Amino acid sequence: MDLHLIDWAIIIALLLLSLLIGFAFKKRASKGFESFILGGRKFPWFLAGISMVATTFAADTPLVVVELVAQNGISGNWIWWAGLIGGMFTTFFFASLWRRSGVLTEVELIELRYGGRNASILRGVKAVYLGLIMNVAVIAWVNNAMVTILQVFFEVDTTQIWWILMALMLFASFYSSLGGLWGIAVTDAVQFVFAMVASVVLAYFVLDTEQVGGLSGLVNQLPSQHLSFFPKVSSVSDVGFSISLGAFIAFVGVQWWSSWYPGAEPGGGGYVAQRMMSTKTEKDSVLATLLFQVAHYALRPWPWILVALSGFVLYPELMETAPKKVYVLAMKNYLPVGFKGLLLASFLAAYLSTISTQLNWGASFLSNDFYKRFIRPAASSKDLVKNARIMTVLLAVLGGIISMYITTISDVWVFVLECGAGLGFILILRWYWWRISATTEIIATVAPFLFYSISRFWLEPMNTTFFVDQKGTFFITVLGTVLVSLISILFTKPEKRGVLENFYHKVQPSGFWGEIGGNSFQGLGFNVLAWISGVLFVYSSLFSVGYFLFNDMDAFKVSIAILIGSLIIFSFAFKRIKL
Repeated sequence: MDLHLIDWAIIIALLLLSLLIGFAFKKRASKGFESFILGGRKFPWFLAGISMVATTFAADTPLVVVELVAQNGISGNWIWWAGLIGGMFTTFFFASLWRRSGVLTEVELIELRYGGRNASILRGVKAVYLGLIMNVAVIAWVNNAMVTILQVFFEVDTTQIWWILMALMLFASFYSSLGGLWGIAVTDAVQFVFAMVASVVLAYFVLDTEQVGGLSGLVNQLPSQHLSFFPKVSSVSDVGFSISLGAFIAFVGVQWWSSWYPGAEPGGGGYVAQRMMSTKTEKDSVLATLLFQVAHYALRPWPWILVALSGFVLYPELMETAPKKVYVLAMKNYLPVGFKGLLLASFLAAYLSTISTQLNWGASFLSNDFYKRFIRPAASSKDLVKNARIMTVLLAVLGGIISMYITTISDVWVFVLECGAGLGFILILRWYWWRISATTEIIATVAPFLFYSISRFWLEPMNTTFFVDQKGTFFITVLGTVLVSLISILFTKPEKRGVLENFYHKVQPSGFWGEIGGNSFQGLGFNVLAWISGVLFVYSSLFSVGYFLFNDMDAFKVSIAILIGSLIIFSFAFKRIKL
């Protein structure tokens, strides 16, 4: 499909702006390795928070939301809405600890918290696994989504699409390597505003079509189950927009604290931890992570959901067979000149913000936690910046090449999620209990792969209904990993006293620290109160907007009352948190 000149002008302007920002921050990024990967720890909270949100807004995000709504209506979004519980937990129990630790990467924390040979092995393995293997997997996931968007929008063959995508990858690596994290974060902020405005514009034009007839017309044409905010919980998953009891418990009660997965690691991690550590102060770290939770769960979803619901009216057959194409077709078919370029540029913005962060984050691991730690310990800060820039470009090239050959990335992604089940238990406890050792974390890292294999390939064929409908594989993996981790804690030696004392005095955590620092939980009650009231505040904000849009005034009033009450409690608790 041909774009108008003004559409191309908007797209080119966004790309040039990203490049200019990279050049603007080149000098700052070149000051040293800390400046390159953490912005010199001088980020204001709002910039760090917006950068987190922009990174999670990838090219595939609106497409996935459409697919979830196609399968289970609005309530299908609980698969990711449930992540707020863990996200807010990270905000009030770990954000300040990450900032206080003073490490350059999350993997470096391993040798601050643990000591000896096991700690160095764990750090090296995780540096390669997260910085290279997982990074390439995430890049491939995002690339495949972008391929779908470009194919549907332009109707060109796959070979041409991959050349375009490779050019975009190299573009992202170029401006990322120029400006470091400062350039990425500022570009993220611009791209996020751009993408959100474009999302709202698309929702407006789609709702304004004669077929949909506005919000009232949409509501009148859809069955009530499509508009329900909460899933129907039944004994087994059903066609009627319901989920099984096991799945509900897994999403809401277990996954947020037990499962490791990129971007939502229990206790923080990945690019979220990187942004926490890049802030000026501990308070900025908490505020940045709080902004992320509010914007990610309460601000972004509704424009995507409204387009998805309109898809039932505009593309009923595709909503059953290929729902991910609906969002792109809505752009293509219902936007006037100028706005098409705006929407396509917003997808490019979402894509570039995610890719640039993944490249910078992966390069930090490979440079700091592998190259410097194991290959060239005497490397200067200048050498590390140079190495990180080279790693950024190499990761882009490798990610692009691997993406061309991966056709079942979704299956790989599910495998990764299942094989992180249970690890979160130890990632949380290592901050609060002196008995956790490097040996225990190694066991907790390996155990999910073992229990997933046992339950998936041996137990599941015996009782497919339980293991598929009730998430049996997930629960067995979590239970097995937690049990072997506890056994490891009891039968392995703790870290040496000097290592524990160094970690405790630097990070100053609460919890069980025995002779090292006592068992102190002073002030944590306010953290718990802020966590719970924060979750209620964000959920009630999310639902208040939804109830208002669908003119359900009774539910809207109840939701607003919960919002105000939770905000009052949250303000009371937040002022009393020790930062």
